[in-house]
Amino acid sequence: MIDPLRRQIAEEAALIVWDEGVADYNQARAKACERLGVSGTRQMPRNTEVEAALLDWLALFATDEDRERLAFLRETALGVMRCLAEFEPRLVGSVLKGTAGRYSNIQLHLFSDDVEAVAIFLLNRRMRYRAITRRQAGGRREGVPGFAFDWDDVPVEALVFPVDGLRAAPPSPIDGKPVRRASIAKVEKLLEG
Repeated sequence: MIDPLRRQIAEEAALIVWDEGVADYNQARAKACERLGVSGTRQMPRNTEVEAALLDWLALFATDEDRERLAFLRETALGVMRCLAEFEPRLVGSVLKGTAGRYSNIQLHLFSDDVEAVAIFLLNRRMRYRAITRRQAGGRREGVPGFAFDWDDVPVEALVFPVDGLRAAPPSPIDGKPVRRASIAKVEKLLEG
């Protein structure tokens, strides 16, 4: 059974993730502790507990508007993925998991042994982007290159992994297991159901 204080911190952190768009669970937990006047890490909930609290909260309190926003984000992700089909896109993150809120962006994994090929693809379609690098949990020291751009006024982050990265997803920052990914076909099915 979970300690009541630990549960309270997880629930407060989940609300911070949802209401304020804080994507970093460590930051959300720290803010939750500050708000609750708790110090130390002994009662600190794990990322999985924060995510479970967020899913519980959404099951109880998500509005029709929240569900419509999630569907819109998934449809938008599908459009981006179809455009980038030659790079075998995979949807990851909160839009896939169903925890996306009003501040969420679309997160994709693309696959190419030539990052520059993705940049040229975006340039040829007159898409304005900026180069980014994101560290992955347990991942390479130098981080993963990618691109940030808007699609239908929705922020998108597309990280570019080598082609052989399709076979082995990086570890999730939530539970350390391989990140859940969805192909175009899986996102289509998700939208049907």
